[in-house]
Amino acid sequence: MKNKLIKSILTLSAVSAIAFTSCKKKLDDAYANPNATTRVPVESILPGLIGNFVGSSAAAGSAYGLANDGLLVGRYIQYWETNTTGNAFDQMAGATGASDNMGSIWAMHYFGQGQNLNRMVEWAAEEKKWDYVGVGTAIRAWSWLMLTNQYGEVILKQAFNTQLQQFLYDNQNEVYDSVRAQCFRALDYLNMTGGAVSPANLAIGDAYFNGGDVNKWKKFVYGIMARSYGYLSNKTTYNADSVVKYANLAMSTNADNATAKFANTGITGTSNYYGILRGNVGTIRQGAYIADLMSGLNPDIFTGVEDPRNWYILRENPNGTFKGTKPNKGTSGLTTNDQPSNFWGGTFATTAGPANENNCRYIFRNAAEFPIMTAAEMQFLKAEALFRKGDKAGALAAYQNAISLNFDMLTTTYSTNVPAAKQITATIKANFLARPEIVPTAANLTLSHIMLQKYIALYGFGMHETWADMRRYHYNKDLDPVSGKPVYVGFTPPSGADLYPDNNGNLVYRARPRYNSEYLYNIPELTRIGAFPGLDYHTKEPWFTQK
Repeated sequence: MKNKLIKSILTLSAVSAIAFTSCKKKLDDAYANPNATTRVPVESILPGLIGNFVGSSAAAGSAYGLANDGLLVGRYIQYWETNTTGNAFDQMAGATGASDNMGSIWAMHYFGQGQNLNRMVEWAAEEKKWDYVGVGTAIRAWSWLMLTNQYGEVILKQAFNTQLQQFLYDNQNEVYDSVRAQCFRALDYLNMTGGAVSPANLAIGDAYFNGGDVNKWKKFVYGIMARSYGYLSNKTTYNADSVVKYANLAMSTNADNATAKFANTGITGTSNYYGILRGNVGTIRQGAYIADLMSGLNPDIFTGVEDPRNWYILRENPNGTFKGTKPNKGTSGLTTNDQPSNFWGGTFATTAGPANENNCRYIFRNAAEFPIMTAAEMQFLKAEALFRKGDKAGALAAYQNAISLNFDMLTTTYSTNVPAAKQITATIKANFLARPEIVPTAANLTLSHIMLQKYIALYGFGMHETWADMRRYHYNKDLDPVSGKPVYVGFTPPSGADLYPDNNGNLVYRARPRYNSEYLYNIPELTRIGAFPGLDYHTKEPWFTQK
């Protein structure tokens, strides 16, 4: 009787277990555990990773990427300023208090891309989609370089370790080494064939960047390498030959340019971050420095030569000329008719977007491509390296080619709404390049020529690269070896009451880590590196710019 009872209990238990398992399976199928990893096609992950290049838009968070921080970085380098006085970033401030300002690239790297990128690479490797593995590794290399250039010391070795709640920071030279290691790894995978490698399949996830073209991704990786060597110009280990080597392997024509593209379906998440739909550039106006450079009003360089590209990338004023604002000055020094239009073609005082894009130009349109890396930039890196090497003739050739490439990019991709009478023709371009003020002899070429034409060519989208350059030359401190004047000649940073008081008289050189992560749990490490309380931490010069 006892045995029969035990058997009955065991049988009942087994039936109950089967019933429970079946019930649990139904519940799991109906209500997935939100904390469990859900496998999805790698093709569906890549578009979001690419979206983070410029400015993502998602329920979990938005504005992760280059463009949001770029609005502030653009103030540091005087691409633009606010149309009123009193903006802290016009005064070269860093983020203060609980602000997440200047935290978008941090959020892009660790959160927006973060584990999503890790999963894509992991799953793509399991599926032998080596092209996706290579693309993901390339994105990670690019992101590491963007991250460390903005913040200096960052979390490298312990990044993405889900077992930790506090993380140790690593030195910037280690991050640079990791960038190059990631680049070589990316190239290894991008060179692989067989398995499930398929250009058509890669194009599904890569529809809005390189269109599934592996060769373009390789050029993108080489461009990262060129930047990583070029930005170390102040180091005794600087190697001009490495810059030239990788610049030559990177983009050489505008067809190679790496640009983020937008479906522009009428919702913010599918449109350019600087277009009227997203409404992010209503309060900024072009700076006087760029306007004077392109109007021939800088007394020390390009003097007397009007640059025909100004009608493409800047905004005219009621006088039909190009003027700009100065940091923390608003309309001061500008008559009403000298005040430039806003970037959507409205009046200087107008901050709201217009009803349509009929007067919007350049990258300030909803569907406009946003360049991430261009052939012109690679040629400028090459020109600078050859100049430093002493090859003036080679530097001049690369310099002239860089300007030419930028002209062609504007005329082929960004001519929308440029007045017909101001469209650049082949003759206009040739006449401009024939001006000795613009393209001198090799003997008269200066670093100022190279860096300031690069400043123009990257206007509006290359804020982070231009900031890296200006910090390498310590804004207006480092002198051109030919002219004896500052490399960024005529550039005047804020000073006195126009410089943010927390700076203690120093210029900005980095951003503090993102508040809504590091300042909520990583205080010991922030204290160690000087970022807590660190009110002037943003003025601490990073390793890559130090001599």
